[in-house]
Amino acid sequence: MPIHIERDVRLQSGRTVDEVRLSYAIYGELNAARDNLVIFPTYFTGRQSCNEPYFGQGRALDPNIHCILVPSLIGNSDSSSPSNTTGPDAGAAFPNFTIHDNVRLQRALVDKLFQVERVALVIGWSMGGCQAFEWAAQFPDFVARALPFCATAMCSTHNHVFLEGVKAALTADGDWAGGNYSAPPARGLRAFGRAYAGWAYSREFFNRRLYRPLGFETSEDLLQDWERDHLSWDANDLLCKVWTWQHADISVNGRYHGDLPTALNAIKARMIVMPATTDMYFAETQASREASLIPNAEFRPFFSHWGHCAATPSAPDPGFLPFLDDAIFDLMSE
Repeated sequence: MPIHIERDVRLQSGRTVDEVRLSYAIYGELNAARDNLVIFPTYFTGRQSCNEPYFGQGRALDPNIHCILVPSLIGNSDSSSPSNTTGPDAGAAFPNFTIHDNVRLQRALVDKLFQVERVALVIGWSMGGCQAFEWAAQFPDFVARALPFCATAMCSTHNHVFLEGVKAALTADGDWAGGNYSAPPARGLRAFGRAYAGWAYSREFFNRRLYRPLGFETSEDLLQDWERDHLSWDANDLLCKVWTWQHADISVNGRYHGDLPTALNAIKARMIVMPATTDMYFAETQASREASLIPNAEFRPFFSHWGHCAATPSAPDPGFLPFLDDAIFDLMSE
C-alpha cells in the first residue's frame, strides 16, 4: 500500500515527531478539470478496504467518475501506530495524535498528490465523519461539500465516558503491563470487544433480536464475534485511537480557540449531517444542535434500531446504503 511520509511533524501537543507515515489508497483518477476529488478517511477499526462497500460502479460515489482518496487514521496499524513504530516512540510511548493532527497530515498528502483548488466532497462514518467535520472547519474555502454520518464535531462527555469503560476493560488485564506487554493481552482485548458491542447497537436492536439476520442465534454469539474481532488488533493501537476519539473537537486549535459555535458557523461547505437515530456514541440530539449552527447544512437523520452500526460497512441496516447514496447524489448535484 502507498505511504506518504512527513518529517519533523509538530503535533498539537507541541511535541515534534521525526517521521510520520500516512497510509492511503486511491480509487479512480483525477479528471481533467481536477474537480472530482473525494476524501473518505477510515474509521476507528477501519482499514482502507473497509470503506469499499460505500462506493462502486453505478453508485453515488463511483471510481469511474470520482477520484476517491482513503487515508488511514494514525494508529490503525497501517499508518504510523504504536505497533509499527520502532525506537523511543514505540508501543506505549507512542505520541498522542488529535483529529486535527490527522487532518493536517491528510492535507499535506492531498497537496502533494493532487494540487487541486477544492475538494469536491469529504465524507466518513464514525471517526471518519469526525475527520470530515475537521476538514470542513479547518479548510472552509477548500472543501466544497461534506457528509459526516454517525459522527459529531466534538466528542461528547457521554461518549468520552463510554470510551473510558472499554479502555478500563482492556487495561485491567494484568498482561497489558502498562502497555509494555510481551504477548497480546487477550483477556483485555476480549473484554474491550464485549463491552464495545453493547454500545454499538441500540436497546431495541437487542430487544427485537435483530442480530439474528446477521447470523447470530443469540446475543452471546454476537458478543463472542466482537471478542474475536478485537483479538486481531494491537492493544496500544486501540488505545491510541481511543485517545484521538476522546479528544475530537473541531474548535480546539489556534483558529477557533475552543469556541465550537464559531467553528461550526465558519464552515462554508454544503453539508448533510446524518446521524443514526439510536446511535449512543454520536447522538442525534447533538448532531442536530451542531447542524443548526452550520450555515449550509441539512440535517438528515436515518431512522434505525441498529444504533451506531446502522451504517457499518460490513453489515449495515438494510436500508442504510440506499439512504446514503440518495444523500450523496443530492449533495453532489448542487
